[in-house]
Amino acid sequence: MGWVIALIVGGIAGWLASMIMNRDASMGIFWNIVVGCVGSVIGNLIAGVIGISGTVKEFSITGLVIAVVGAIVLLGIVNLIQRGKV
Repeated sequence: MGWVIALIVGGIAGWLASMIMNRDASMGIFWNIVVGCVGSVIGNLIAGVIGISGTVKEFSITGLVIAVVGAIVLLGIVNLIQRGKV
């Protein structure tokens, strides 16, 4: 059941990050989920260095915020590669 919640939270995090980074028109629901899940991993790595813990397997606001921040970082890197600017 944790993986289902992680996919749902990942989709929400990816969608929020794509809205913040103005990439919503170029992404569908599948890519929102992928970006949110990969962003969650990146966010957990960043949060681990800072000392904050959160997970998306059990829904929490902290886990969602960490996933959104990680997804924003991921989309920023993708923008840098594709467009040459963040």
